[in-house]
Amino acid sequence: MIQAFAFYLFAGLMILSAGLTITARNPVHSVLWLILAFFNAAGLMLLLGAEFIAMLLVIVYVGAVAVLFLFVVMMLDIDFAELRAGFTKYLGVGSVLAVALAAEIVIAIAVHSAGPIDLNSRMAPTPATVSNVQAIGALLYTRYLYIFEAAGLVLLVAMIGAIVLTHRTRRDDRAQKASRQIARRPQDATRNVNQPVGVGVEL
Repeated sequence: MIQAFAFYLFAGLMILSAGLTITARNPVHSVLWLILAFFNAAGLMLLLGAEFIAMLLVIVYVGAVAVLFLFVVMMLDIDFAELRAGFTKYLGVGSVLAVALAAEIVIAIAVHSAGPIDLNSRMAPTPATVSNVQAIGALLYTRYLYIFEAAGLVLLVAMIGAIVLTHRTRRDDRAQKASRQIARRPQDATRNVNQPVGVGVEL
């Protein structure tokens, strides 16, 4: 009984926050509703016994991605009224994607109602004493170790590329020359003039 109540609570709050993410006029409020949706999705994953995915949702998506979205939205001066003005231009493409996603959901529900899929013949049984996190870690660092390291290298290359593009040398950049500033004498920077009374200053 408590499991069903928790499921409907998390699911209802997640659907509500997802809808408010789309319909909110303030982009900062949209990001905050998105964070709430991630938290409720993590609660649903915990009910399903997927602790690893729940931790990923909280640590990675809420702690990094959503906070990054929030900082970008708050720091950039974006005219969201101008962005919403072109909504009708992409209405056709958006409608096609919405119909395709709705069709996928209907097909998934139909397949699920047809009967459970026998996965025991295609997956290795996991002992009851082994948690999901321990089982996933054992697979990542044994069978899929090279693929896991390759994914880390891809992320490393992307990070290095972003740093290089950010700190590239600009041609119109006027660099500071400390040696010329140190070698400059006071008589080169100032001029003593005996200015007579009643005469303007000559520059």
